[in-house]
Amino acid sequence: MDPAKPDIPPEWLDPPDLAAARTAQVALAARVVRADAHGPVRLIGGVDISNNRFDPEGRVYAAVVVLEWPGLRVVETAGAEARAAMPYIPGFLGFREVPALRAAWAKLAVKPDLVLVDGHGIAHPRGLGIAAHLGVVLDVPSIGVAKSPLVGRPEAALGEEPGATQPLLWKGERLGTVLRSKRRSNPLWISVGHRVSLDSAVAWVRRCDTGYRLPEPTRQAHLAANLVRRAGMAAAGTPE
Repeated sequence: MDPAKPDIPPEWLDPPDLAAARTAQVALAARVVRADAHGPVRLIGGVDISNNRFDPEGRVYAAVVVLEWPGLRVVETAGAEARAAMPYIPGFLGFREVPALRAAWAKLAVKPDLVLVDGHGIAHPRGLGIAAHLGVVLDVPSIGVAKSPLVGRPEAALGEEPGATQPLLWKGERLGTVLRSKRRSNPLWISVGHRVSLDSAVAWVRRCDTGYRLPEPTRQAHLAANLVRRAGMAAAGTPE
């Protein structure tokens, strides 16, 4: 599926109401591939969004960062700005954020083979967090790396040592893995986005550990998204 071509049903990106959004999420979730279905990884991407909740225009600032693997050196960054078509509603963030991310993705000269997304994959009430939403829309292997839970809880108490994990369970199903990436830091909530198995998702997050709480691709994407936001707000004359 080529994001430059108009073959995305409009309701996948801009549904007219919440009922249509729920229907779109169910349809998109049915397309998620929860197994490894990708080739060699030579470039790995990080994706994040920044915004100002006091911005009256409701703008969303997206960044996609491409890093070489295994060196994790940033080789390209692309950003985009868009007005959110939907207000902030938990469980529907993909419709606010994916259009801007898709625009940033289209600007990349080189596309990553695998993307780590700051947000949930299938660990979502309808199985379609932003990592799964973006992965299906772009048809790119993706992993959800969230900083807080949306649904579910760890199977047991999570150890304090770095590297400790627990299955993330919800309604009797395993939706992901809770990972303590750094001592005295809140854990990460890892889930399948698209075309990556859960075991591989956890392994990739661990491989991208550079000593910070966040894996390097999403850490760099976070920094880049903040720069895109600051530049966009300065150009618009909007205070931080």
